[in-house]
Formats: sequence, C-alpha cells, structure tokens
Amino acid sequence: MANTDTRADNPGEPGAETVERAGAEADERELGAAGSQLSTSPEESAARRDRAEASAERTGGVPALGVIGWARWFWRQLTSMRVALILLFLLSLGAVPGSLIPQTGVDPVKVEEFRTQHETLAPLYDKLGLFNVYSSVWFSAIYILLFVSLIGCIVPRTWQFVGQLRSRPPAAPRRLTRLPAYTSWRTDAEPERVLAAGRELLGRRRYRAHTTGDAVAAEKGYLREAGNLLFHLALIVLLVAFAAGQLWKSEGGKLIVEGDGFSNTLTQYDDFKSGSLFDSDSLAPFGFSLKDFQATYERTGPQKGTPRTFRATVSYWEGADGKERTKDIEVNKPLEVAGSKVYLLGHGYAPVVTVRDGQGDLAYQGPVAFLPTGDMGFTSVGVIKVPDYRDKNGKKDQLGFQGRFTPTYALDAVRGPHSSFPALDYPVLSLNAFRGSLGVDSGLPQNVYQLDTRKMKQFKDKTGDLFRKALRPGETMTLPDGAGTLSFDGVKPWASFQVSHQPGNGLALGGAVAALAGLAGSLFIQRRRVWVRAVRGADGVTVVEMAGLGRSESPKLPEELADLAADLNSRAPTATLATSTPAAGAPVDETPADEIPADPVDPAEGARA
Repeated sequence: MANTDTRADNPGEPGAETVERAGAEADERELGAAGSQLSTSPEESAARRDRAEASAERTGGVPALGVIGWARWFWRQLTSMRVALILLFLLSLGAVPGSLIPQTGVDPVKVEEFRTQHETLAPLYDKLGLFNVYSSVWFSAIYILLFVSLIGCIVPRTWQFVGQLRSRPPAAPRRLTRLPAYTSWRTDAEPERVLAAGRELLGRRRYRAHTTGDAVAAEKGYLREAGNLLFHLALIVLLVAFAAGQLWKSEGGKLIVEGDGFSNTLTQYDDFKSGSLFDSDSLAPFGFSLKDFQATYERTGPQKGTPRTFRATVSYWEGADGKERTKDIEVNKPLEVAGSKVYLLGHGYAPVVTVRDGQGDLAYQGPVAFLPTGDMGFTSVGVIKVPDYRDKNGKKDQLGFQGRFTPTYALDAVRGPHSSFPALDYPVLSLNAFRGSLGVDSGLPQNVYQLDTRKMKQFKDKTGDLFRKALRPGETMTLPDGAGTLSFDGVKPWASFQVSHQPGNGLALGGAVAALAGLAGSLFIQRRRVWVRAVRGADGVTVVEMAGLGRSESPKLPEELADLAADLNSRAPTATLATSTPAAGAPVDETPADEIPADPVDPAEGARA
C-alpha cells in the first residue's frame, strides 16, 4: 500500500508548507536580530506600523492621525536626516545673497549707493530682507529649524548608542551559512577549546566578545556611530559659534599716520560696528602706535607699479601697565592681542602742512591723510580744514583747502595732472583755497575727507581766476589779499587697520575639526559582527563555523573574516580523514585512500561574500 500524507486532511496538524514557512520566518527573525542595532538611525516599531495600517484601513487608505499624531509626524519629519540636509542646503543657499548684495550691518554706504543705482530692485530687496540677510526672519527661521532638527536627531541617537554600548552583541543565528561572509572547517580540538581560542582571538583584535551557548558573538566598529554623532554635534557647535560671532562680535577701522597711535576705546575708531549683545564697556584694554611703514613696488617690466611688500611696524601694549612690544603687521599676517586681531588693510600718504593766518599766527600744523582714487599711480585726494583762523584784520573766519596729491607727478594732454608711479619719486600737492563756514559748528556729523563748500567762497588771484597752486615739499603758497600762507613741509605715510574681535572663531574651528574627524570616522570605519560556532559532529569531529555581518556590503568583511579564520585555524587545525574516528553507529567512509586529499582546504579560502 502506498504511503499517503494525511496531514493535509487533518486540519489540526500543520502541513509541510506551514512548517517550512514557520522555519523561514524564524530564520528571518534570527537574521534580523543579528543585524539589529548596527546603526543608531531611528526605526519605526512593528506595533506602530500595525496601528497605522489598521487606522488607514478604517479610513479608506488615509491614516487618521489626529492632533497628537500630526505633531508626532511633524516632529519625526523635522528630526529626520533628509530634512536636516535640506535645511543645511537652504542655509547655505540663503547665505549667497548676503555675500553678493551689500549689507547694512557691514557697509551702509554701499547699501545707499545700491538703492540709488537700482530704484526698482531696492524696494523688493527691502521687503525680502536682502539688505539684512543674517538678521532677517526667513534666515533666522531656517537657522532655528536646523538647530532644533540636529538636536532632535542627536538626543535619541545618543541614548540608543549608549544602550548599544551597555548591551552585548546578539547571539549567533541558527544558520550562519545565510550570512554574507561565511567559512567553516572540521577540527580534532574540543568545542570548548575552540570557543575559548576564538574569544581570545577576537578580544585581541579589539572585538567586544562573549560566549553564548555553542558560539562566540563579537562586535567591532562602534567608532562609526560615535563619529556620526560627533559630526552632528559638531554641526551644532558650528551653529552656536556662528550665533555667538554675530551677537557678540565687534569690528572697527582706524587710519593711523606714521608716528600716531590708537587706544582700543569706542571714540578712537573711525568706524565701528558690533553685534546686538555687544557691550562697549567690554572692549579689551590695549593699544598700538605706527612706528614705521614700508612699501615696495615693481619698477620695471610689464608689472611696473605692482605692489610687492606692505609692512607696518607697530609697538603695542596690553593693559594699562602692559609691557611695550614690537611687531610687524603684513597682509594676512595680523597682530593678535587681547583676544582681538589687528589687520593691515591699506595705506596712503599724508602731506604735512603748516597754515598761518592773516596775522602770521599758527592756525594749523600737521599731517593730513589723502585717500587714493584707485589708479596705479596712487593719485590721492583730500581736504584740509582750518576752523580756528583770523584774517588780516583779526576777524574770525574759517579756511578750507581741497586738492590732489601725486606721489610721482606727471602731466599729459589726455589725463591731465596725475601720478605715474605709487612711490614718492616726485611728490606734488595741488590745492584750491576757500574761505567761509566749514559747517563744523552746526552739530551735525561731517566726513573729514570731504569739504562742504556751499557756504564758502573760493579765493581768486589778481586776474580774477580761481586761485590754485601746485607745491613741492618745502614750498609755500601765499593766499590772496594777505589771507595767510600754507607751507608744504613733507609727506608721511599712513596705514589703515581693522580691529576685529570674533568670540566664536575658536569654537568654530573646534567644531570644524570635530566635524571632519566625525565624518572620517563614519565614512571609513565599518560596524561589523562576527560569530564563531563550534559543535561536535556525529562522527566525533568538531565542526567550526565562522560568519560575519556588516552594516553595508563591503569587500573588506570577507577578507577580515578569512584572516580571523586563518588565525583560529592555526590554533584549531583542520582534521585529517585518517584521524577522524566515526562515532558509534555512524556510517564508515569507504572512500579509497588515493582519493583522499593530502592537505585539507585552507579555511580562509572558504570565506565568501
């Protein structure tokens, strides 16, 4: 009588397909457990997914979230890596107009010039906040959302990572052959000896290992997740450093003539801007004086007039009783003092003049800085204001001089008077003279480099032409009608400096270094697990299995497993067929002796991806 399977007719007994399916599901669960927690990325629980699917079925495919559900969904989206990358991209994109469009907090003069030149775009830029990008509502919103997103991403990952460090690697799956890297061999060594050797080997290779049942479970590469967390934490540090730099920063400019000095007080600056939380009383007590300024230029060839070196020699001190020190400041080589940096920005010339009034008394004496116009020859323009002046009758009045200084004077029909070389080869000072009200007594701020001639009259010579004079060093100009004299005594160089205090720079540097270190760790360190199983076979010979699993497919995992297997095989060598004794009742291998391989297969060759 033929054998028939009655399990299909009996619903109380499981069929072969059911048993096979249950076994497959058990294997999948074991593999899932073996690969669980290889990263700290948040995973949605099965129970939560089941509830969401059931809710979707009840509402015709659309989940009924409710207020709490929507809040949870929004928070999950905000703290996801995808949204964090999008916000980081938007933050970088939002900084572009801050670099291309003049900013009110940086250079309000350029902003006004832009408004004048672009009457159509300026109102639109005002509405979008493009003249104040870094303090605008939309930029602040992106900044705060990114900050919250990173914190919401780091906190749960950190707790999960701490939990992983405190836990042990998961037990070995039942079928190690299903893992991506696997090898095995047979040995005469006892299973306990193999497991002990395997655990000692893995521990020596800096694996966290422990014995569970008939296998050793080990894990390595925790620095990958530590690097990932460090990278995200470093981004938060960079955001905090950027905020600190914007809120507490201070930056000011100062033009100093050779021989003059500067003290770090608010009234000493020519221009000054700071963050919203900066306190002027917190300015560090330090100062410096310009002892010497040297500039050299190319004198021949196609690059004639090109600057070669700029060097400002200063003596500086820190604190009220600080010791005076000497330092050379060059371009991109600032002076660092009291937490601030002093940069060399530019230079020029200051003609030294002496003005005497109509009664021969000294009315003004000293250098006056002239500003370069931007040509290669360093042609400069400037004004001289003499508010304390008396005419020949002793009546109080004011004088103003407006003119051009040329370091190397030249004259041609096209350009007129100009400078042909930036060095002081043939200096000439050309001036126009005015008398009247300078406007300095009005109480309104004035530009010291501009002359307001609306309430002034220009001197005229005896022929009725406008009075002007070109002077060489040592020459004197006599004003008409006995109004006084002006002597051109010489030339002194001046240098402009920027004093910058950025409290977040050190923090930003540390954050950037930490971000690079964390990124390198997360990219080049692989999180992987290795299992070693040793069980005695039916023939009395120990069967050794080794398998590995990584977070991502990597060719290095099989190579590492092969190296571990070769090391362990040297301690538990492969058994030969001649020494393998069958267990009682086991079938005897009748393979001819000439077909038995002389050398067993190297277990390293069996590791496969």
